[in-house]
Amino acid sequence: MTEKREQKALCRFCHAFCPLKVTFEGEEVVALLGDRDNPVYHGYSCIKGRNFHNFHNDPARLTKPLGRDLNGKLSPMTSSDALDAISERLRAIIDKYGSRAVAMYTGTFSHFCVAGVMTRHAFMDSIGSPMHFTNATIDQPGKPIAMAMHGRWGAGPQPFEDAEVCLIVGANPLVSMWGGIPAFNPAKRLKDAKAKGLKLIVIDPRRTETAQQATLHLQCRPGHDAEILAAMLNVIIAEDLFDTPFITSETEGFDDLRNTLVSFTPTAVGARAGLEPAAIEAAARLFATAKSGNATGGTGSNMAPHGTLMEYLLLTLNTVCGRWVKAGETVPNLGVLFSMFSGVARAEKPRPATGFGEKLRVRDLTNTAAGLPTSALADEILTSGEGRVRALFVVGGNPLAAFPNREKTRKALEALDLLVVIDPQLSATAALADFVLGPRFGFELPAITFANEGIATYGLSIGFQEPWAMYQPTLAEPPIGADVLEDWRVFYELARRLKLPLGMRGYQWDMEQPPTTDELIETFLARSPIPFEAVKAHSDGALFPERRAPAIAREANWPYRLQLGHKAMLGELSELAIELQEPTTPVSPLKPGALALKLISRREHAVYNSVAHELPALKARLPVNPVYLNPEDAATLGVNTGDRIVLGNAVGQVIGTAKIDDTLRKGVVAAAHGFPGSGNPRDKKSAGTSTSALIDDATDYDRHSGLPRMSAVHVVVQRA
Repeated sequence: MTEKREQKALCRFCHAFCPLKVTFEGEEVVALLGDRDNPVYHGYSCIKGRNFHNFHNDPARLTKPLGRDLNGKLSPMTSSDALDAISERLRAIIDKYGSRAVAMYTGTFSHFCVAGVMTRHAFMDSIGSPMHFTNATIDQPGKPIAMAMHGRWGAGPQPFEDAEVCLIVGANPLVSMWGGIPAFNPAKRLKDAKAKGLKLIVIDPRRTETAQQATLHLQCRPGHDAEILAAMLNVIIAEDLFDTPFITSETEGFDDLRNTLVSFTPTAVGARAGLEPAAIEAAARLFATAKSGNATGGTGSNMAPHGTLMEYLLLTLNTVCGRWVKAGETVPNLGVLFSMFSGVARAEKPRPATGFGEKLRVRDLTNTAAGLPTSALADEILTSGEGRVRALFVVGGNPLAAFPNREKTRKALEALDLLVVIDPQLSATAALADFVLGPRFGFELPAITFANEGIATYGLSIGFQEPWAMYQPTLAEPPIGADVLEDWRVFYELARRLKLPLGMRGYQWDMEQPPTTDELIETFLARSPIPFEAVKAHSDGALFPERRAPAIAREANWPYRLQLGHKAMLGELSELAIELQEPTTPVSPLKPGALALKLISRREHAVYNSVAHELPALKARLPVNPVYLNPEDAATLGVNTGDRIVLGNAVGQVIGTAKIDDTLRKGVVAAAHGFPGSGNPRDKKSAGTSTSALIDDATDYDRHSGLPRMSAVHVVVQRA
């Protein structure tokens, strides 16, 4: 009988990186459980993480490279032959059309090894192409853009562990592991915080798992988060509930903000958002009168209209109430592998929000603090002329499922001269590729918790509250006979074939003798506050208490302040104030059996964005991507759970499977994004519902980030 053994590991199914106990029989992983001894996660793991080993061993996993043969079919080939062919075609494209013709998209399953992140950036830099897109700008780009406009506080936000109040807008961290409550065993953290007296406020059209725990739930109409936050600020300022000393010493633009908020009364906003004015007032007072806490938003509120403004108003709400660590107060985690905060209680030097770097050829979009607007990538492929993208690398993502406007995305992918996909499974996007490379992933790679700290740069910190870090070595090998490479090695080998040097942060790759993944990790972490070797010495991770320290007072002549009156943000708020006074446009008459509803995005516990929908253990939990309906709306439509329904608008139509959900507000329909689906209402075999097929990416988008309206979308719903 094969002896069993246990090792500690880091799950890499999602950004939470939960520590696991891995049980091996010989070399095979047979069980995964959360590590109960871990001082940060306390044994937490989810259904996805507990099935991560099944992802490694899934019969559908790609263990051989695929290339499109002369008959147009994807056929197995060796990695060496695939890299030779890719590099030859890539060289021809660069020579003929220039470096900008090459683009890269990295999705949510690509960020879990810093060696890959490092090498991909070095590869694009070596080619000379600025066209590197990520999932960040089709999820919550408003966070870093708004932070750049408002300013970043050097000592960070007040910690959740000490919070008396927590406001969450459009997020469900008990399922998504994101937004407001630290992502590391969020249910336990919320339970413990409520036992200490935490008051939870949730603004969401759905009574989510998180909203069910709330002290106050504002179940609003979707798409009005910015107005609701503006009304709360109006109440706080009108009733003198703000932090006067902090505003006076650390901010600029308060009077301009006050004047712009005048129209946003609870009565006016309540009528528009479907809330009682008293509920808005109660939320404002509950948040402002607490001694400590924070407000944050999630994917739902970012994908809705005015996502950047919404994030800016959340930061403004925190600042007006002084919800930042002040001099002498404790910064719970300055960062172990990454300097999350300077530790100085001051507004840091400003950085650009938009309008810098590469200018895209459509919609006057430019680079942003969140990166290049990914929603414009399809247009960059389809728009003729100089600079047109002709070659695309897709790493750990599925554009056909995730990008807005599915049909345009399909046309763009089919129009490419070269499409290379690196993915463990044959996704909807991979099925269109010229070459598909199945990578090493998960336990077949070393891991380090850098990403959990680095995410602090993305907006209001939701990284580790404790100064904890962990390194995990490679624990498993790919299946016998597999021909798979680490994704960094793919780009290293392509650079070698193209005779391109690779360099980053003063480090130059040896193009004759490949480095090890650990060498790349160590190089990437060369500036870490705690040396890589010190973290590596603890096989199950460790706390580094020296990275918990009091905030230092700023210099008396420090010139920078947090910006409460950013011109672009107050300008957009003024426009919204005009809309607030306009009557609501009546809905056009519909034929019998149809309803005009607002479609909102949501998360499903059994999947992670566009990843592993077909994994058997998870598909058993979520065999279809349901379309959720309020019981009253379902009754009007004559629909029951399991019935097929059609959602349509001017952009497209999709078919879905109805599920009655009494947690939804009437007039709202909900479905998870990131599912491929066929988009064809006649396709009865399509289990997925591709909400992207309903997204207008060309005319209805956030002017700062380029993110289209991907939640609070107008749709007409009827029985199929």
